[in-house]
Amino acid sequence: MSTVQRWSGAHAIARTRTVDLAAAGEQAADRACRYLFNRQNVAGYWVGELEADTTLESDYVALQLWLYPPAADGSWNPPTRGRVDAACCRILERQLPAGGWNIYAGGPANVSASVKAYFALKLAGFHPRDERMRRARDRIRGLGGVEAANSYTKIYLSYFGLYPRSKIPSIPPEIFLLPENNRFGVYGMSSWSRAILAPLSILSAKKALRAVPRGFHLEEIFSGVEPEPAERLSWKQFFLLVDKGLKLWEASGIRADRRKAIDAAAEWMFARLEDSDGLGAIYPAMMNSIMALTELGLDRGDPRLQREIERFDALILEDEEGFRVQPCHSPVWDTAMTVFAIASATDDLEEPDRWALARAADWLVRKQVRKKGDWSVKRPRAEPGGWYFEHANEFYPDTDDTAKALLALALVESNDAERQRSAERRAVDWLAAMQSADGGWAAFDADNNAEILTHVPFADHNAMLDPTCADITGRVVEALSLRAPDRCRAAIRRGVDYLRRNQEEDGSWYGRWGVNYLYGTCFALRGLRAAGEDPREAHVVRAGEWVRSVQNRDGGWGESAASYDDPARKAEGPSTASQTAWALLALFAADDYETDSVESGIRYLIEHQHENGSWREPFFTGTGFPRVFYLRYHLYPLYFPLMALGEYRRRCLRGA
Repeated sequence: MSTVQRWSGAHAIARTRTVDLAAAGEQAADRACRYLFNRQNVAGYWVGELEADTTLESDYVALQLWLYPPAADGSWNPPTRGRVDAACCRILERQLPAGGWNIYAGGPANVSASVKAYFALKLAGFHPRDERMRRARDRIRGLGGVEAANSYTKIYLSYFGLYPRSKIPSIPPEIFLLPENNRFGVYGMSSWSRAILAPLSILSAKKALRAVPRGFHLEEIFSGVEPEPAERLSWKQFFLLVDKGLKLWEASGIRADRRKAIDAAAEWMFARLEDSDGLGAIYPAMMNSIMALTELGLDRGDPRLQREIERFDALILEDEEGFRVQPCHSPVWDTAMTVFAIASATDDLEEPDRWALARAADWLVRKQVRKKGDWSVKRPRAEPGGWYFEHANEFYPDTDDTAKALLALALVESNDAERQRSAERRAVDWLAAMQSADGGWAAFDADNNAEILTHVPFADHNAMLDPTCADITGRVVEALSLRAPDRCRAAIRRGVDYLRRNQEEDGSWYGRWGVNYLYGTCFALRGLRAAGEDPREAHVVRAGEWVRSVQNRDGGWGESAASYDDPARKAEGPSTASQTAWALLALFAADDYETDSVESGIRYLIEHQHENGSWREPFFTGTGFPRVFYLRYHLYPLYFPLMALGEYRRRCLRGA
């Protein structure tokens, strides 16, 4: 037998094996599609549970103390007692063996989360001598005590007299009197920060304080050791001195403009409570706004306060799995992702399924933003055209949801084709206008990069800014390349240059909104492919090599949020369905469909799928604020594997 014959025979066997694997993948994709179709809401959208850490349940308990103060005899028994107890059950379920609480599954104890959990449990009646409380106390003290918690934890404790007001950062409402283009004003910071800080500035200026049950304190979890002081001649030290100056000014009584500043912050907040599911439609801003409204004099009978409490309560889930509080809802994101996954994975849909996708397209088109929001401060000439993440959040569309909605609508037709085309044109124009000066895209604002603000005392949530990032830039480049390659040629080129400049030395890309380098690499490569980058280019080859090099022995890929704290741990973690899908999609974007890595990854997805068509993963693969707040999207291990299986099937069975 000649060498050519042996090679031809081996190639034929490999091709047969690939076709068989693709056929098995097609069956898995069909099961996943059916599972997702069965989860569609009657209104046309999809939304999965959005899970976070126990700080949300802990804050819920604290909010009940704010809304329902102790009785005259010092006892505390709020009308929401049942929910308080259920929240504490949830908190206890997540306690680590050593006594603390973490902020992502498998992660170490976090001092801020642990302090909040201890506060909530003790408030609900758990005695410090309880074994679980004793372990929590010892762990918190070992982590540095309340003194080591972040500024927001201390701010909330100060509202109940449990932490010295003199030691928390001032949040002056005067920032709402500064010109819009002032880098120290509210539009110099990220959209979520300004939504969180607006009500906090009101509470700070009014020196808000609520009673605690008689005899209640947290002295046992203070360590008595203050954190290390900031370095001299540093921006942090400068802002600490400014903070001291603010406190002296506030104590002096010379505050002629303070009432005007409070009114400005309140006016800003009230405006953004309209056309939304709550302030910013995110948990911390919504909770803060409720507290601020009561401090502004609204009583429980005021319909404005009632509405915000109802919106806040809508984040709560209570079922056989217990009590959980979601940080927000994700219907636009989940719908765009699901529509794209299903439509790209299937060729011949039956009429009921085509109708279901058309209904989803109708819903998406209706959700497009048609009014100017905070983003227009930096882009005043741009016309509205984006999509937000939640059910309603008109002031805050984001580029990521907009790009994904555009990609989804490219594959499905709504029942009003002309309206859809108009919506798509507006979205393309808005996305192009939101490009930052460095060529990349951020989530909610353009050119939101005043690094000096990261040193202010209340910036330790690690998200004071909304900088450009590779994962969003890649997705926007993908959307513009597929929907308007000629009209947006210059923007696409600048986006490609941004991605090339921001690639890590090992070939990966940092992921801002998903954990972590697997996410960033996936969407950077998809953007480069859509823009026409040659897969033989060195930066694309290097990225593919990196993805293959970090594959787990079981054939899948995984990465812990620990990689945000230590980049040396990038792509280190147990395999998950969503992250395996990201790795496969990255390899496909690098024109790799046939290596052993790809086959092993596809087999991992097939073998780990449940009979009902779903995959389940306990890990947090979504990112809110790196190093501070992570998310578990319950639909991630559904639509991302479907995307990967669908693309593999198209290439290996249909040659598309």
